[in-house]
Amino acid sequence: MISKETLFALSLFPYLGFLWFLSRSQQVPRLALYGFYGTLVFVGITIPAGIYAKVHYGEALANVDWLHGGAEVFLTLSNILLVIGFRQAVKELKGRRQEAEGRS
Repeated sequence: MISKETLFALSLFPYLGFLWFLSRSQQVPRLALYGFYGTLVFVGITIPAGIYAKVHYGEALANVDWLHGGAEVFLTLSNILLVIGFRQAVKELKGRRQEAEGRS
């Protein structure tokens, strides 16, 4: 049976592939792309924070509030970038559509 830690580590490869394709698609809003990369930063911060919580406090990361909250800030920032990026894209699309309808 595969451990959850191994499964977590293996799940990074499909996500890296996802980021690679998104980066090349030229259809994802730049700010949203930064949000997706920010999720990877969140993972990169969470892993050492979890190790530190286990070694220093003998607890899981979720039980050490200041560490857990600090790591979650990166996920929150990533989500904000995603929402703002896609919101801007939708507004631009609506603006172009209204402009095209106005010319007709």
